[in-house]
Amino acid sequence: MIQPAISRLLSLFILLSVLVAVTGAPSHAQDATEAPAEPEAGAPAEAPPALAAHLSDPAIPVEELALRLIPLTSDDLAALSEKWLALAKAKTEEVVEQQVLIANAEGNVEDDAREQLSQLNEERSALFEKYGIVVDSWEKKGGDPAAVAIYRAYRNSVIVEETRSSDWKTLVDRAMKWAASPDGGIRLGTRIAVIAGSLIGLFLVARIIRRVARGWIARIPNLSKLLQAFLLMLIYWLVIAFGLMIVLSMLGIDITPIFALIGGASFILAFAMQDTLGNLAAGLMIMINRPFDEGDYVDIGGVGGTVKAVSIVSTTVTTPDNQVIVVPNSKVWGNIITNVTASDTRRVDLVFGIGYDDSIEEAQRVLEETVHAHPLVLADPEPVIRVNELADSSVNFICRPWVKSEDYWTVYWDLMRQVKQAFDAAGISIPFPQTDMHLRLPKDAPAPAVLTGAAGDTGEGRPAGAPDYATGDEGYGEKDDGDR
Repeated sequence: MIQPAISRLLSLFILLSVLVAVTGAPSHAQDATEAPAEPEAGAPAEAPPALAAHLSDPAIPVEELALRLIPLTSDDLAALSEKWLALAKAKTEEVVEQQVLIANAEGNVEDDAREQLSQLNEERSALFEKYGIVVDSWEKKGGDPAAVAIYRAYRNSVIVEETRSSDWKTLVDRAMKWAASPDGGIRLGTRIAVIAGSLIGLFLVARIIRRVARGWIARIPNLSKLLQAFLLMLIYWLVIAFGLMIVLSMLGIDITPIFALIGGASFILAFAMQDTLGNLAAGLMIMINRPFDEGDYVDIGGVGGTVKAVSIVSTTVTTPDNQVIVVPNSKVWGNIITNVTASDTRRVDLVFGIGYDDSIEEAQRVLEETVHAHPLVLADPEPVIRVNELADSSVNFICRPWVKSEDYWTVYWDLMRQVKQAFDAAGISIPFPQTDMHLRLPKDAPAPAVLTGAAGDTGEGRPAGAPDYATGDEGYGEKDDGDR
């Protein structure tokens, strides 16, 4: 049983060996690729060298180089970066040799050498630009950060050292050449002009979109003015931000570092601006829960006034005497909020006192007639007028009419004046606080003199007949204590 199986396996192995010898390649490779065996059809091993040679050509356009780098892997880009480094190094050696020649040349020879140096610098700048594109692509595809840093450090150090060692004539000439170059100053100026024009256009477009959005948002029911203002502001700046990113991308500017910068800055600011973020969260809660709105009169933590505006971080309140108070939103949301004008109607609480000798029924009638006669007092709810307190010097009435919220102070001031006039007309007194003093003297004490004194008395000093308080106070009080 075992020997026939071994024989069959040996036969199969021999058959496979013959097939391999005939075809010259493994059978599974042909099954996988299904490509002809002719080398002129393009064996895959010969394509990468041709592509790599084209990508390391100094004359390749920048746009084409950026596109051809897309399918390459990290290892491909590492090898390509080394080739571009060799090209940049060779060109830098030419630049240095030319600088040495200028340092030793004079007259027309020096001028010609400077012209040649400017040409070499332009060629080297073009190489460094393409060199940077390759290194950036290598980094994005997972290149070794340390190796990428070395490649970038070479370019930066070469530029810095050459700038430091160049004379002023060379620097001026390079600056003028760069400013007049289509790939230098002209391109930078064009980009700046495009960005500036785009910003102006984006501001106009954002205003138009905000105006359209204001009409849509106004149709949403139960949406506060504060939240409407916040949403409109958010829409305005989002349009500008997204539009600016689109413009930068169209100009070929990589905006990926901007997102990385925003992410890192957000993480740091979250700790550095905890109070501000607390105000931001409180502002959102105010806008969503709507404890008050613009134009409401509120009392916030002891600050009373009319709400003028609510931003992300603060609430602006104007007091009745026209003081502008800015309250952080965290202080607003964390305190008791009294919204005075949130309701359509309010009750006016008044207190009027009459003398104990006056008629309660007459005072009740006068108050009811005066209150009902005021045109701004509401009939429903019915005003409440009742005797509320028997005070020390007066019998106090409470008077509580209902009015519209905007008429509160008008009714308050009118009734204070009108009730006083009506009481005067009806002969009802409004007493002021008074105290009755009763003096008890000893039985054998002389009668006290009249304090007003006789004619010619100035009212100063001790009245005639009064005891000498300086000498008789102590004994006088103790001796006659039981007679008081």
